Amino acid sequence: MAQSFSELLRDIKECQICKGKFPHEPNPVVSLSENSRILVIGQAPGTKVHASGIPWDDASGRNLRKWLGVTDEQFYDTELFGIVPMGFCYPGKGKSGDLPPRPECAPEWHTKIFGHLQNIKLTLLIGQYAQNYYLGKRTEATLTETVRNFESYLPEYFCLVHPSPRNGIWMRKNSWFEESVVPELQRTVKEIIR
Repeated sequence: MAQSFSELLRDIKECQICKGKFPHEPNPVVSLSENSRILVIGQAPGTKVHASGIPWDDASGRNLRKWLGVTDEQFYDTELFGIVPMGFCYPGKGKSGDLPPRPECAPEWHTKIFGHLQNIKLTLLIGQYAQNYYLGKRTEATLTETVRNFESYLPEYFCLVHPSPRNGIWMRKNSWFEESVVPELQRTVKEIIR
């Protein structure tokens, strides 16, 4: 018998697949309903999200909501947005920022989750890990070029750079992102959630 959606969410939140692979206890973070219309696939929770258990509950999340043109209430309404990271737990600190998402999570959970989602109109692929996993050889040579060519992945996927404040230099070098990509993102999101 197929697993119910509520059982699947419970299993994800109780997941221990990475236990012992980082110096803290697993704390999987996911937020969605079977009726979610926009799917947000990011990297992995940071330290603040690991502590709160609320996805995108940090400066990156504030930037993302600004790009999307939505309120906190809209973003955390699971009927509108489903939030599924590539790695469900905080992966730990690396030399220059957080470590990459754990490789076990997406293969273990994504297909099971997507089997329950029938109303997704758009999937946001945020950052190189999500884009490489879902687009494979369809990605451009660089993340910048993949994001610049976002229209070639529509209507299924919308590719974005990570909204981390650490990407300030990238944002200043690539003013086209806020001039042309963000308005198109907001228009697309508005159409879906109205």
